[in-house]
Amino acid sequence: MFESLTEKLQGVFKKLSGQAALSESNIEDALKSVRLALLEADVHFSVVKDFLDKVRAKAPGIEVARSLSPAQVLVKVVHDELVELMGGQGKTALAFASLPPTVILMAGLQGTGKTTTTAKLARRLSKDGRRVLLCAADLSRPGAVSQLKVLGESIGVEVIEAAAGEAPPALAARARQEALRRGFDYLVVDTAGRLAIDEALMDELKEIKRLCPPHEVLLVLDAMQGADALETARRFHAAVGVDGLIMAKMDGDARGGAALSALSVTGKPIKFIGTGEKTDALEPFYPDRLASRILGMGDVVSLVEKVRENVDEKQAAELAKKLGKNTFDLADFMEQMLQIKKMGSMADLMKMIPGMSGMASKLSGQGLDDKRMGQTVAIIRSMTPKERRLPQIIHGERRKRIAKGSGTRVEDVNQLLRQFEQMKKMMKTMSKGRRGFGGGMPPGMMGGGMPGMPPGMPFGN
Repeated sequence: MFESLTEKLQGVFKKLSGQAALSESNIEDALKSVRLALLEADVHFSVVKDFLDKVRAKAPGIEVARSLSPAQVLVKVVHDELVELMGGQGKTALAFASLPPTVILMAGLQGTGKTTTTAKLARRLSKDGRRVLLCAADLSRPGAVSQLKVLGESIGVEVIEAAAGEAPPALAARARQEALRRGFDYLVVDTAGRLAIDEALMDELKEIKRLCPPHEVLLVLDAMQGADALETARRFHAAVGVDGLIMAKMDGDARGGAALSALSVTGKPIKFIGTGEKTDALEPFYPDRLASRILGMGDVVSLVEKVRENVDEKQAAELAKKLGKNTFDLADFMEQMLQIKKMGSMADLMKMIPGMSGMASKLSGQGLDDKRMGQTVAIIRSMTPKERRLPQIIHGERRKRIAKGSGTRVEDVNQLLRQFEQMKKMMKTMSKGRRGFGGGMPPGMMGGGMPGMPPGMPFGN
């Protein structure tokens, strides 16, 4: 997500870092490169022009403090304008009716991931303590109803499907009455998509809206379609009215132009972004946090939220206690890695850490992040409980057996054991400094190196 744009923008600011002061000349040179980077990221040309005009107007008037370089000042201006471009500080809240159920109508073309996104939204609402009912009103695509039923079962959310001969508008109206009668907080309706916008689709959506008035219509767009996705949004809004956007497949879009252009082009805010295939891979859209990620400034707030959502605090506290007593063993280390793995890929986590976005792409390119983590877990799982508890007994034949059992080399086993001992020494030293900071984070998240990184892995040169 935004890898290409981030890399290019960091290159622009690096060139400016050698300048002693901001001037119209070096600002203009930098902005030419920013313009090219944004256009290559598939940001709409009219959005690029307006964005650069605003940066150009603000940058020369800013007084550069002695402690800041011209590059840092321009980064601040670009960051602030990116935030405004995407909708301002904070997230755009989802509707919540004073008299439940809140009805959310999901719309979109076929192939955008609409049904999966419907389940993702239901899961997020459920985790927030809301009672959610799903309505499978996509009767046009073969398998859409069964897909939603399987997804609903996996997240523990009930799905209402059509009776024999029941049309989608009548089904949605019945689902609303059912949600009202049974006290559900939200009704999320998955509607039919098409390969292209057509009159029949729009008529069906209008009828669903009439019989089951929604509090919010969310349009699911494929971020990888770039400008085409935004044209789809404009046409949907003109035909049936749209309240907000969900950018699906953001994890597969290295450019990100659609997300940067969405609000300016469609007039509608992005409310969520899809960051993977699993049902937990849906994040609220925070323009300020995303702007920081794009500029390689990290996103510590989102990182902490991920940790608190996925990490067992009691288990993390016990691990921290073991570190202090130097009783942390390989079984504990494997458990830590599995907890970190639940939060997503190493590359994505590293991008949230200030100054580490460049390292994330380097590790990913070399296959040293998730692949290395999986290899480490496999090696530890091939050990006996006693070997995990007392790694010092692992010699000779034991190392060969472990390597064979994990599909790795003896050299890999040797490296893990050596690095684990180094990590234990380092983390014992750091454990005091971690107390009281980052509550609930597992060992290694704060004060102990990069999260979930195999012990001793170099940060790069």
